[in-house]
Amino acid sequence: MSDKSDFYEYLKDADLGISTIGRVDKHSDDSKYPYEPTAYSVLDRLIGSGFISISDRVIDYGCGKGRVPIYLHDRAGCATIGIEVETDFYNDAVGNRNSYGETTGKSTENISLIHTRAQAYEVPEDVTACFFFNPFSSDILKNVIPQILKSEERSPRRIRLFFYYPSSAYIAYLSSVDRLMFLDEIDCADLFPGEDDSRNRIMVYETV
Repeated sequence: MSDKSDFYEYLKDADLGISTIGRVDKHSDDSKYPYEPTAYSVLDRLIGSGFISISDRVIDYGCGKGRVPIYLHDRAGCATIGIEVETDFYNDAVGNRNSYGETTGKSTENISLIHTRAQAYEVPEDVTACFFFNPFSSDILKNVIPQILKSEERSPRRIRLFFYYPSSAYIAYLSSVDRLMFLDEIDCADLFPGEDDSRNRIMVYETV
């Protein structure tokens, strides 16, 4: 990132009263990838896309220290759920949620944090969107998507899925799921000057 981008990251964390910056590799293996928070500029682009509104309830799979559920709640006003399997990251997320409430004076009632495996989580019937920043392997994703589709079956509605910086394995799997329709692509490459990376995008799908 540029110095300007780094400053924005620290500024937003400070404004929210949270600590989410930095990559952590200690829990990574072949199925779970390192902790790396989604850049605030990318989240700003998602919020500005019109795909998320105050009426949504959004799951962040692999929420780490809680940046995405806290920021989407703060900026978009929507209800959020963070799913995290690692105990230390989950505890960090809970601490950040509490600190956010104390710093901003805003209610944290609609920011839920769940300590569980993503593939074991039964998706609530009021969830309308899901966010992924490569939290785990495509093999785990293949067990998470059916849980989302089961929720849609129990309570028919359209659920939007956002995949930031998607891997080729993710894209290949998603293209094979008949009940998912590709909607749009949100380009984020311009947010990272000097980098030439076609993966800097958010791919948007929807259940059908």
